[in-house]
Amino acid sequence: MFTELLGQHFVHTALLAGAVVAVVSGAIGTFVVTRGASFAVHAVSELGFTGAAGALVLGVDPVAGMIAGSLLVGGVLGLLSLRGRERDSAIGAVLAFGLGVGVLFLSLYQGYATEATNLLFGSIVGVSDRQLAVLAVVAVIVVAGIAAAYRPLLFSSIDPEVAEARGVPVRALSVLTFLLLALTTAEAIQVVGVLLVLTLVITPAAAAQRLTANPATAILLSIVIALVATEGGILLSLQQPWPTSFFISAISFAAYLGARMRPWSL
Repeated sequence: MFTELLGQHFVHTALLAGAVVAVVSGAIGTFVVTRGASFAVHAVSELGFTGAAGALVLGVDPVAGMIAGSLLVGGVLGLLSLRGRERDSAIGAVLAFGLGVGVLFLSLYQGYATEATNLLFGSIVGVSDRQLAVLAVVAVIVVAGIAAAYRPLLFSSIDPEVAEARGVPVRALSVLTFLLLALTTAEAIQVVGVLLVLTLVITPAAAAQRLTANPATAILLSIVIALVATEGGILLSLQQPWPTSFFISAISFAAYLGARMRPWSL
């Protein structure tokens, strides 16, 4: 049965989609963890769902609404450019209001919100060829953005005060980071869902930073961990009829635990 499934087109599409999302999530996740903005990932993903619910009310594709909602929230959080407790409280306030708006949208929608609620849990094996193409385009945009602004982006993530004093456009880079995060989150939601998006964006990056202090190596390790978790999760779900997102989160978390207990570093 497993061998037969490996020959199916939908499995090939799922593996390709998972690889694309893993690479992008692993790359941007390193900058997010370095900035200490993990909570922002949760906010962007939750309010992406609000965008999907709003799209249903307007009769638009929920995925388009999710991307629009994620970008809107990402832009707002980037413009705030807050730090520490002030950032967390601001994100919490935006998140609470956004979820309330999402509940309103769902109450106004008269049909079945199946497409939107599916985004809560993700459906990697249900990714179509068209969705794969969109994922690939988004991935190119995110990777190109990271590559183009790599050095100042890294500098402003590690030490924003010194970077600002040196004339680095910290606020603009903050907006760029959160917009790239929003695009990445909108991608990851289609794989693991809103409720587990931290699995791909944060956990691999957190594990990688426990293994090395070198930023470039951390990015590579984060991508590798995300790839192993995603591809391994898909393959395991073909053998055991459990949710793919469970396997992805389990592998990712195991890598994090292993990184915390490691007796060496790179």
